[in-house]
Amino acid sequence: MPSESPVSGRLPTFPWDRLEPYKTTAAGHPDGIVDLSVGTPVDPVPPLVRRALTEAADSPGYPTVWGTRALRDALTGWCERRLGAQGLTERNVLPVVGSKELVAWLPTQLGLGPGDRVAFPRLAYPTYEVGARLARADHIAYDDPLELDPTGLKLLWLNSPSNPTGQVLPPEKLRAVVAWAREHGVLVFSDECYLELGWETDPVSVLHPEVCGGSTDGLVAVHSLSKRSNLAGYRAAFIAGDSEVLGELLEVRKHGGMMTPAPVQAATVAALGDDTHVAEQRERYRARRTQLRGALEAAGFRIEHSEASLYLWATRDESCWDTVADLAKHGVLVAPGDFYGPAGARHVRVALTATDERVAAAAQRLRA
Repeated sequence: MPSESPVSGRLPTFPWDRLEPYKTTAAGHPDGIVDLSVGTPVDPVPPLVRRALTEAADSPGYPTVWGTRALRDALTGWCERRLGAQGLTERNVLPVVGSKELVAWLPTQLGLGPGDRVAFPRLAYPTYEVGARLARADHIAYDDPLELDPTGLKLLWLNSPSNPTGQVLPPEKLRAVVAWAREHGVLVFSDECYLELGWETDPVSVLHPEVCGGSTDGLVAVHSLSKRSNLAGYRAAFIAGDSEVLGELLEVRKHGGMMTPAPVQAATVAALGDDTHVAEQRERYRARRTQLRGALEAAGFRIEHSEASLYLWATRDESCWDTVADLAKHGVLVAPGDFYGPAGARHVRVALTATDERVAAAAQRLRA
C-alpha cells in the first residue's frame, strides 16, 4: 500500500451501511420487511425496452462513448419534446453510465481541485459532496444559491425535484439562478432525474427557454431512465446542455472508456421514444403515494414538500434515527434524513418503490 492515505479516506462512511442493523430488525417482522429506504425500482422493465435490448444483444464490438447517431437523435428529440429545449444538436447531448457515476466523477473530469469550490443544496444527494471530495475540491452546502459567494465557485449543483425532499424550484427561481451563475461565470449542473414525477406541480428544466433564454451557455441538465422507465439495472442516463462543456467531458470520458453498452443504448432509444409506459408507471407511483401519505399522516407524521419525486419527506419532530428504529420494529424500513445532511436530522425519507402488496402492508402497519 502507498504511504499516503487511500482515496477512501477522503470519503464519509457509506451511509447505507449504517442502516443494516435496522434492516435486520425490520426483516424479523412475521409478515416480512417492507423496504421503503433505498428507492430502487421494483416494477417490470417495459416490454418494448426489453425487446430492444434483446435485438441488440449481438454487439461484439466496442460501443462509442458518444453513442450511436440513433441514440443522439433520441436524446435531442426527447429534450425538445419533454423539456421544451430549443436548438439542440448532437453536440448538446452525451450518454453516461448511470447518473451516479456522472455526479461522483464530474468535478474530477472537469479538472477541479484544491481551491475550487463545489456547491450543492443543504439537503442533498450525498454523492454531490463525494464528487467534490474525490477531486480534492472544497464544497459548500447552501440554502439559497443566490446567497453564495461566487469567489472560487466552479460548479453549482441544482436539484429540482429534490432528492430527498421532493421540493420543486419554480421557473422564476431557476431563471434568477441561471442569470446569477452566468454573471459570475459559474457552471450550473441541474440534476433533474425526477422531473417526470411531479404530483402537485409540473417541474421545469433549466433548458426550458423561459429559464435559459433559449441558450445552453453554462448549463447542463442531468437525466436518468432509472425511475421513469424502471431501468436502474441498465445504468441508462444522459446529460444535455452546453456543447463546449459536453465536448470537454466527451474527450475525457473517451480516454477513460466510459461507454454505455450498445444494447443499453438501443434500449434507451426505445424507452425515450415511448411515453405510454411512463404514464403507466406514474399511475402506479401515484396510487402508492396516496396510500402511504394517508397512512403516515394517520400515524402522526407531517409531510413536508414532497410535491414531486419518488419520496415522501416525513417527520414526527423527533430524531430521524428514533423514527427509523420505531418503524423497523413494525417491519418498515425508511431512510434517515441525516443521510442527506444535518438539516435532515428530524425527518425520514419514505420511498414509493415497493410493490402494491408491500405498500398495502406498510400502510396497514402504520395505521395499526
